[in-house]
This record gives sequence, C-alpha cells and structure tokens, in this order.
Amino acid sequence: MHAYEAPVPLRVLLVEDDAGDALLVEELLSEVDVPIRLATARSLTEARPLLDDQDCVLVDLGLPDAQGLEALRVLEAANGQVALVVLTGVADEQQGVAAVAAGAQDYLVKGQVDGDMLVRVIRYAVQRARSEEIQRQLHEERLHALEKARLERGLLPSPVFDDARLSVRSRYRAGRERMLLGGDFFDVVQSADGTVHAVVGDVCGHGPDEAALGVCLRVAWRALVLAGRPVAEVLGTMQQVLVHERHLEGLFATVCMISVGSDRTTARLHLAGHPPPVLCVESKATLLSAPVGVPLGVLDDAVWTPATVELGRAWSVLLYSDGLIEGGIDNTAERLGSDRLVQLVTAKAAAGPGWENTMLDEVIREARELNRGEMVDDVAALLLTRRPDAD
Repeated sequence: MHAYEAPVPLRVLLVEDDAGDALLVEELLSEVDVPIRLATARSLTEARPLLDDQDCVLVDLGLPDAQGLEALRVLEAANGQVALVVLTGVADEQQGVAAVAAGAQDYLVKGQVDGDMLVRVIRYAVQRARSEEIQRQLHEERLHALEKARLERGLLPSPVFDDARLSVRSRYRAGRERMLLGGDFFDVVQSADGTVHAVVGDVCGHGPDEAALGVCLRVAWRALVLAGRPVAEVLGTMQQVLVHERHLEGLFATVCMISVGSDRTTARLHLAGHPPPVLCVESKATLLSAPVGVPLGVLDDAVWTPATVELGRAWSVLLYSDGLIEGGIDNTAERLGSDRLVQLVTAKAAAGPGWENTMLDEVIREARELNRGEMVDDVAALLLTRRPDAD
C-alpha cells in the first residue's frame, strides 16, 4: 500500500488594497475543499519580494503604486513565469479584457464569482502559464538549435579538394561545461597549384561570441587560400580580422596550418601557438616539428616561420585542438599531452589496413575514458590521409 500523500497546496498571492475585497476573496477560497496557501499584499511594493514563491497572483488594477495595466507590466517584469489573474470591477470589465490581451491568463469581475469559479480560474491560469513557459522553452531550444547549426556550418565546413589520392576525416566534440559549439574550427581546401591546405584553429574562451569569431577566421582563411595568397599573408590577415572582430581586448587564437605539396610527399607546416600535428607512417606515429610562433592577436608584428616536413608516400596527419590533449589522466593533475597522444595513435595504427577509418572516434573515446568523463574543453580533430595505393 502507498502512504497517503497530502496534495500540494496552490500558492496564491492576492494583491489588493481594499480590505473588504481582500476579505471577500479569502472567504471564497475558504469555502472550497482545495488546499490553498494564500498570501496577501496591499501594493506592488509589498508584492515584489513574494513573487518567486507563488503559483498565481490575483491582482487588482487599482493599487496605490500602480494603475491599470501598469500593475500587470510591473509584475511580468519582476517574474515572467508566475500566472497572473486580474481582479476588476464591473465598470472596468473592458480593462480586464485588455489585461488578458496584454499577457494575463484570465480576469475576474469582483462580486460575480463564487469559490468554485475562483479556484477553477486559478488552476486554469497556473496550467496555462506553465504550458506557455514550456512552449517558450521549446521555442528557445529550436532557435538555439538553428543557431548552433549555422555556427556548425561556419566552423566545420565540407572540404574543397579533388585529389583522389587523399581522404579527410573530421570530428568535433563540445566540452562538458557547454555541450555546444565553441571557438574551435577546421577546414581543408585545394589551391589552384594543386597544394592541399588544412587548418585547425582555436579561439580562446567559450560561447557564441567566440564561435562567431571562429567562423570569421575560418571563412577568411578559406577565401585567402583559394585566392592563392602566400601563407604568411594568410596568417597576417587572419590576425587583422581577429583584432578587428574580437569582442574582448586580448582575445587570441591558436592555429596549426599544413600545406601539402602537389607531389603529396612533402608539406610546409606553420604553428601559431598551437600544438604540433601527429604524423603516422607505416604504423608509427611521431610529432611533426616546426617553430612555434605566438598565437594570432598577441603581437602586431608577429612572424610565423614555416618548416618543411617529409611525409613519404603513404601517411596520415592528425591536426587537433588542445582540448584533446588537456584532459586529465585518472583524476590526477597529469594531462594527456602530445606524447601520450602519439602513443594512442601508434596503437590504433597497429590495427592494420583501414585503421584510419575509426581512429578519430577511438582516440577521442580513449581520451574521454582517461579523463573519467567528457573533456572540459572543445575537441576539434582533422585526419588527412594519403593512401598506400595512391600511386
């Protein structure tokens, strides 16, 4: 048998300065067999501190500190989720109708209601207010999903290249504190001379402003690369875009850019404050090396010195944002780091042909397991592969 549970009382606040009308409402509510916890206030000033603990507010439109619809607007501004029922006189019935049009759930004409009607109106108003709040939240979620989709298209575009010798795989995973897109971005495009350029970048900070800035940088990068501009100019222009578009002084972005020559055996690597990519050849992974310049947005006269790297005939290069390597190890202060990432990639490559098809998912999964949960920061990863049978 289930223990009896007393029904939860409706929490009602009566805002009425007329003592006689207030007493009438109290008597009507006492006549019905419905648990109600009634609080009273004689003005909006008295009512405001009580709003957060109410299901419904019964409010007179003629108060000492507010007249007409002004009272309704003040209450809605103070707490937009509580149900509002307007009390009005016979001569003011039209104002009651206007109050409903302005956002109240219902209105009552003083002297024309009994206890049962009053409770029905209160219950209906509470349910309607809750339904409207749910609909509002659903609408916000839909808008948020659309905004997220737009940002995702901007941050995580489709690669633009036509070389059958190469394949591209990518993953993005939001950090646990937001479960949304942050400022990480990536892109892959092929320029007119046959060079295939890949980039992974990370705008410091989190939120829609950083994501929008990441979109600006990614679009600028693609446009400049497709226009055939020198890489030094590409990075310099991206820095100018960041400085002009950032919403906080001192906001910066790290970038890793690799440009694979048309022979697909060598590449030029640029690092702007970003962790180095991982090269995997014949089931052995190593870190690629290049001078690490300052992040974009730090120094006006920054120079990013490239390094030429040998790739070989068959290879895979993993570019990633630092969210992948900054996760913890078994709840300790130790971080995964680039060297441990190299070990993970080497282990996956040992699986044999086709390992690159699942490598990104498996590496991210193992990093999460070592971190004992979702990564704190966002993770963007890009795997560029030249197949062994490419020739």
